[in-house]
Amino acid sequence: MTVTETVIRYVFLAAAACLVLGLHLMNSPATARRGNLVSAAAMSVAIVATGVLIAEKGAITTTGWVVLLSGLAVGSLAGLYFARTVAMTAMPQLVSLFNAVGGGAAVLLAVEHLRQADAGHVTAAVSIPAGLDVLIGAVTFTGSLVAAGKLQGLIPGRPLVFPGARLVNAGLGVVFAGSVVWLVLAPLHPAPMLVLAAAALVFGVTMVLPIGGADMPVVISLLNAFTGTAVAMAGFVLGETTLIVAGALVGASGAILTKLMADAMNRSIGNIIVGGFGTGDEQAGPGGESAPVRPVSVDDVALQLAYARKVVVVPGYGLAAAQAQHELAGLAELLEGHGVSVTYAIHPVAGRMPGHMNVLLAEANVPYPALREMEDVNPEFPQVDVALVIGANDVTNPAARRPGNPISGMPILDVDKARNVVVIKRSMGHGYAGMDNELYSAPQTGMYFTDAKQGLVALTAAVRTFVG
Repeated sequence: MTVTETVIRYVFLAAAACLVLGLHLMNSPATARRGNLVSAAAMSVAIVATGVLIAEKGAITTTGWVVLLSGLAVGSLAGLYFARTVAMTAMPQLVSLFNAVGGGAAVLLAVEHLRQADAGHVTAAVSIPAGLDVLIGAVTFTGSLVAAGKLQGLIPGRPLVFPGARLVNAGLGVVFAGSVVWLVLAPLHPAPMLVLAAAALVFGVTMVLPIGGADMPVVISLLNAFTGTAVAMAGFVLGETTLIVAGALVGASGAILTKLMADAMNRSIGNIIVGGFGTGDEQAGPGGESAPVRPVSVDDVALQLAYARKVVVVPGYGLAAAQAQHELAGLAELLEGHGVSVTYAIHPVAGRMPGHMNVLLAEANVPYPALREMEDVNPEFPQVDVALVIGANDVTNPAARRPGNPISGMPILDVDKARNVVVIKRSMGHGYAGMDNELYSAPQTGMYFTDAKQGLVALTAAVRTFVG
């Protein structure tokens, strides 16, 4: 090993340490941005060091360099473009596409490594991680594409189950086991790798299609963990520590987040994978609820807010869809200037991905201490004068406290215990679970039917007339 190679190995080690540090900094909102920058810088340094190592070894031709640099440029520009232009409401779809790209790239790394390897150098320590890499990466690739399609509306959000689906999945499991054994016995033969990849690609589709829209936040997190695990397996195949560390961090943190998300919905991960519930984004028309509701005007709502002492805002996907976070922050600032206490109740699965509401409100510079987690804010609802629900549905439905319905047992925000409730919603549409929200027909609830952004603008103007 030359001096240059030795130095680069230490650079890789430092980059791996910075990835761990970056993840640690993301534990706190105050340091999360710094952690993101540290992790991005570490990966950038690792990429540059890899280029130097390739040049040192003379491992590729001029054509190879052109292809490598072209791919780097295209990928970097595409990532920058999407990161800057994609709306927050479409961020879950983008994350799913990133998961697909990561899983697919990990598969290609393992396949290409085995294709170029010598028979004597491919031991079980290489072929087994390679098989797991192909299996997990291919499942992630197609599963993430299906998840993105469901979120984008290209595929129906409801569970799509075909006859014999469970039997097909069981058969694919047998194929997985047999293919991995076959790959270990004949690592340079292309047939076991092709069979394993084909079965995994099919399983990615059959695994996600039966999962309903209500479980999509958990599925995104699970597929993210799959991506990290596939990258870690690729690291074992190539013998690259940085890939192993980066993949393990993503896989472990994604798995922990998936477990926390499933617990927040009072559901097991196995139950979600076997087949979710819900009808996705399909909505009933206005007046579709079985119980009568009480419509209110903008002046009614403004009067309640202006003379309240304590207001709790419950943001949901409707707020994100309308991109109304800045208007909400302006209303809250106006109320706080009048002496009203304003906080935000954040359900763990509100929106379409973990942390969706936190990021959305951070964009509007809402102070992080004002964001309250479900366990902390629920005991305070009986003392709340007005609970302002903006586009949240299933996470506020009191039906979750009763058995026998799709959301039974799911922890919810106890909005119905507030003295007064105002729901800003465009229509009486259902949430992901496809059932009526009993909060809407409660006697203390007023329904303000409007687009969230337009409604908050009108509401701010009306409140200003009352508070001067």
